[in-house]
Amino acid sequence: MAATKKTKPKSKKGGYIDKFLKKADEAIQEGIKKADEALDEAVELGELTAKQASKASKEFTTKAKKESELLQKKSLEKINEGLSSAKKLGANSREDLNMLEKLAELRKAGILTEKEFREKKTKILSRI
Repeated sequence: MAATKKTKPKSKKGGYIDKFLKKADEAIQEGIKKADEALDEAVELGELTAKQASKASKEFTTKAKKESELLQKKSLEKINEGLSSAKKLGANSREDLNMLEKLAELRKAGILTEKEFREKKTKILSRI
């Protein structure tokens, strides 16, 4: 009999390893795909959040400017009211002083008595 060489049958182990590696590679690719999708969603969400923050910032800035303008307007009105009152007081004080001088002249001329002069003088000085 001639000697025949026996060939070893292919090991099933090699086939299992190939299948395992193929499945592992598919799982890795799927994981990368999901990670890319999650990253894209995160970037999109970040962009939306940045846009919302920018919009809110603009709204707050606009509101602050309006409030500032309103406060400036009210402040100017109060300052003008104060100046107007001060001018009136100044004008009234000058008029009152002129009136006292006239009353003094009338007293000197004998048109007013000392008592009448003092009454008018007290009334005028109470306004100053």
